[in-house]
Amino acid sequence: MSRILLGVAGGIAAYKACELLRLFSESGDEVTVVPTRNALAFVGETTWAALSGRPVHTEVVESAHEVPHVRLGREADLVVVAPATADLLARAASGRADDLLTNVLLTARCPVLFAPAMHTEMWLHPATQANVATLRAHGCVVLDPASGRLTGADTGPGRLPDPDDIHQVALSLVGDEATLAAVRRRDLAGRSVVISGGGTHEALDPVRFLGNASSGRQGIALARAAALRGARVTLVAANVSAAMPSSVEVERVVSTGDLGEAVRAHAQHADIIVMAAAPADFTPVTTSAGKIKKDGESGLTLELTQTMDVLKTISHERPREQVIVGFAAETAGSPEELLRLGREKLARKGCDLLVCNDVTGGAVFGGDRNDVVIIDREAVVATATADKNVVAHRILDAACGVLDQ
Repeated sequence: MSRILLGVAGGIAAYKACELLRLFSESGDEVTVVPTRNALAFVGETTWAALSGRPVHTEVVESAHEVPHVRLGREADLVVVAPATADLLARAASGRADDLLTNVLLTARCPVLFAPAMHTEMWLHPATQANVATLRAHGCVVLDPASGRLTGADTGPGRLPDPDDIHQVALSLVGDEATLAAVRRRDLAGRSVVISGGGTHEALDPVRFLGNASSGRQGIALARAAALRGARVTLVAANVSAAMPSSVEVERVVSTGDLGEAVRAHAQHADIIVMAAAPADFTPVTTSAGKIKKDGESGLTLELTQTMDVLKTISHERPREQVIVGFAAETAGSPEELLRLGREKLARKGCDLLVCNDVTGGAVFGGDRNDVVIIDREAVVATATADKNVVAHRILDAACGVLDQ
């Protein structure tokens, strides 16, 4: 259980913070809400108290026997401000302490995460961008807002990131100093990263396909982590139904052929490519134009042919200096066998790093955690058994290590 202080600034997106509060509570976290006075005009104190099951704090001086802004800042494991308005970012960047929330921001010794929400013109204004840069220089984590429909008819960057997206980022920052340090460094700023995720489908007829159980969650976590570290991210998503991270360009594909075509196109400008997708290895020689019907008691024989080997192809076609990371989902009988299979695959494919995991019995598919071994051509680079968001950062750490050589 983590102690989360949820700061809420005064903007229309304050209602979405109710969903974020629910996600933290369902994760077993203890949440204390500190809304600004303007935030209470959108969502009342009673609502915050009911959802959190804890008292809501709004004033710097509430009683004579304690100093709440000092206590709240010291006790928190993470401070999340959502929404963070242009006004709140400006006050935080300048060190103002004119309400309880800005006082808490000055006393907090834990990670601080801001999720901005405002009109596009306000987000893009040089003053706001300077305030964001200042907060990041102070060690705060500031998400980029999502793009889309805003209040009224406006569209563009400025939407509050999806509450689940904020929640996933928050989970990766609590208790993981390595991830926090990487995010604070923004070591992928100015870099282009291409991630593939999900599982491809090879059509048998209009209603059936050959596929696999990959959910795409690890690919989503990788895209989210790369964006958080400052990269321009493209996620090539194969049949992924989960919500996509904010500030990530998404291209949806279906088949292995689609996946290969999309990744090869985006590879032209990529510094890092992580092939987390699970492409089908075989596809039918012919696809039935109509639904295949049962015919008495007879079975069905399919003639299959190998699909394009996307990882091998891009590893040998590199249009520029880049790091390519592959995945190997194996059914290994032991850790030693997993490493052997991984080394053989890495040699065949020609990529720089390979992320190996044992999927015996359907392990890791659709779950929140992963257990991986990351290898290069010579040795084990890293291991990770953790939430997929944390695993994503360990994979990117390894990729950055190769990139910096």
